[in-house]
Amino acid sequence: MKVLVTGASGFLGGWVAQRLLERGHQVRALVRKSSNTKHLESLQKVDFAYGSIEDGPAVLAATEGVDAIIHSAGLVKARNEAEFQLTNVQGTQFVIEAAKAHRTTVKRVVIVSSLEAGGPSADGSPAPLAPETPVTAYGRSKLAGEKVAVAAKDELHVVVLRPGAIYGPRDVEIFAAIQTVARGLKPVVAGGHAKGSFIFGRDCAEACINALDAEVASGTVLQVVDDSGALTQREFLSHVEGALGKKALIGVSLPKFVLRSVSATVGTFGKVTNRAVMLTPEKAEMLMMHWVGSPDRAKQALKWKPEMNIEAGLNHTVAWYREHGWL
Repeated sequence: MKVLVTGASGFLGGWVAQRLLERGHQVRALVRKSSNTKHLESLQKVDFAYGSIEDGPAVLAATEGVDAIIHSAGLVKARNEAEFQLTNVQGTQFVIEAAKAHRTTVKRVVIVSSLEAGGPSADGSPAPLAPETPVTAYGRSKLAGEKVAVAAKDELHVVVLRPGAIYGPRDVEIFAAIQTVARGLKPVVAGGHAKGSFIFGRDCAEACINALDAEVASGTVLQVVDDSGALTQREFLSHVEGALGKKALIGVSLPKFVLRSVSATVGTFGKVTNRAVMLTPEKAEMLMMHWVGSPDRAKQALKWKPEMNIEAGLNHTVAWYREHGWL
């Protein structure tokens, strides 16, 4: 099978490309000419298509001759909501339009979304798939992208995956938390009681690939998380300490009002400098909520089982960071 992977130069997209090749498939990677393609180039057999997900003609050209698409491209931070919408919604629209134009060859489209599209869990148990209640600009854009894809379910075979927090070798987002603990500081928000679900990068990629030929109805939406259950911030950082083999010297619980104040300052800085920042006031509120999914439906529907629980995954990840000089 020849598969177009959008976002292939990113963390998850890189895992998807690698595992596709290892499983005997062909990969075409849609990347910008400015993208860091070092990992993809190390895989040797990747067919590069140059362009951005916001460029409709480039997406259309990249789709020619492929059998399926795994759409993992997207913004996780942006200067404003319109920027999120341009990439995460309009980009998805271009993928769907390209797939329709090549529907004689494209058999399936897998859309990588996020638990944020569904909204938080009220009590720390797995959030329902619907009704969706996103609380951030990112989450709203991912949900809107989902709806664009699902609207085409009668013309294309579409599967939507909502991963939890994705981590693993080469990740830079959760690496920041691991690095902080490695430096001796263990910070949590409001006591660290908010819960989250996690998924190892390679396991998430396996779910994406299994979704290419799984016997599921078009328009199906699935949560993709590991078997570790919901972890509080404190529990997650304790697992990080275990993987590092040392305890943090200082534990800090950031009060809600401090986080809100800091996020307001960071958000203002972003607006004044016209830069995308991660810690917006919406994001601060999100950090105090539960973000929990269940792997049960995905395991059954995709005939998939995550290999890494949080302990094994963090052990593997920390070993990689050390081997490559990140820690």
